[in-house]
Amino acid sequence: MRIESEVHVEIVDLAVAWNWDCDQPFVEMIREACVRRGLSMMDITPEDLPGILERARRGEWACRAFLDRASDWDEDFEALVDWARAAGVFRLNPTERARAAWDKVAMHRRFVAAGLPTPPTFTLPAWEEQPEVEWPGEADGLLIAKPAFGGGGEGVQRVTGPEDLAAIRVAFPDQPFLLQQYVRPRALGGRPAWFRVLYAVDTVFPCWWDPGTHRYAPVTDAEREAFGLHPLWVLGHRIAEVCGLHLFSSEIALDEEGRFLCIDYVNDPIDTRPQSIVPEGVPDGILRRIADRIAEAVFRRTLCRSSW
Repeated sequence: MRIESEVHVEIVDLAVAWNWDCDQPFVEMIREACVRRGLSMMDITPEDLPGILERARRGEWACRAFLDRASDWDEDFEALVDWARAAGVFRLNPTERARAAWDKVAMHRRFVAAGLPTPPTFTLPAWEEQPEVEWPGEADGLLIAKPAFGGGGEGVQRVTGPEDLAAIRVAFPDQPFLLQQYVRPRALGGRPAWFRVLYAVDTVFPCWWDPGTHRYAPVTDAEREAFGLHPLWVLGHRIAEVCGLHLFSSEIALDEEGRFLCIDYVNDPIDTRPQSIVPEGVPDGILRRIADRIAEAVFRRTLCRSSW
């Protein structure tokens, strides 16, 4: 007599992969937002990963949606990313789109092609590819050099001439560079008009952002009207169309001539440290709203079967 055993499959609505201790408060915000919608959520840390991978390969575990905040720093998570892609799971910030957005030089070209406003910018090949380059003759004043794959401000440096430029290119020999005209922001209400615009699933959250202190403050509705800041929302949505991500941040400045310019194009993954814990973190209220947008996306996708 043949006896067939049934395999029990655990299916969660959302799996969040993370490996940075500072992410824990944000992960809990996502969990709370899921609970309010009757969704199940599982967070996957490095300790959980081997067991989850084994269960997924045996067909004993699956998820309907997946958010990856780990594989960029821990290659062990790439196996889980590959599983989610192959299984047809709804992925927030699909890895292939996210990695394409990490290349600042490529994103600059995509922004220009889409008609998004940027400062005068020059692109340079990697030092390994072409050690000698000419100083841009059209450059006017101070330039900001940015390696194509720098993150968290790494490698961003002011350059005033060929010697500065050569030194920074040698320091990152395998990376192309952007040379961006320095933007002097207009002063609004005693603050520099420099903004970090966070985007989460169809919703834009503009914040004042001081490039010196890295402190955030939400742009209020009153400030939006008083200072004419509506373009921040428009640009946030347009950037989302270009990069195709569900979750990212961008830096936008209003210069002294009254132009809104995209300074730092697409930052992924976003910093999710709460301001209540780290002074330069994201305001807690905005983080909760971002977590809510993520849960709503999963709800709409997995339960309502609607597309957006």
